[in-house]
Amino acid sequence: MGFVSDFEFRISNLILMRHANHNRKFGRVRKQRKALLNSLARSLVLHKKIKTTEPKAKELRPYVEKLLTNARKETVAVRRSLTTNLGKTATKDLVDTLSKKYDGRAGGYTRITKLGARKSDGARMAVIEFV
Repeated sequence: MGFVSDFEFRISNLILMRHANHNRKFGRVRKQRKALLNSLARSLVLHKKIKTTEPKAKELRPYVEKLLTNARKETVAVRRSLTTNLGKTATKDLVDTLSKKYDGRAGGYTRITKLGARKSDGARMAVIEFV
């Protein structure tokens, strides 16, 4: 066993703390969380309104709003980056219709309406939709 200095011990403790990390984990690893957000965002763009759990809706809101803000630029690079996250049909819908609809708006594209608890497991439900 090697010698660990007091400084190295303090540095290793600081790395393990989660002070400024407020993202929800959803009991999933990073790839699964990313796939979940991409899938929810795709559904929201295609259907304009989805029903999901409240924590997922709250985590989805800034993700979708950043995608829509980027879509307003309408460059080829933006379309390609959106296609990797959402797919072709959702990207086309987002850039061609939704970005035009919210052209003069400075953020706040979505609304979350809280619903009651789900009967089966008591999870808090919410509807997230475009304003």
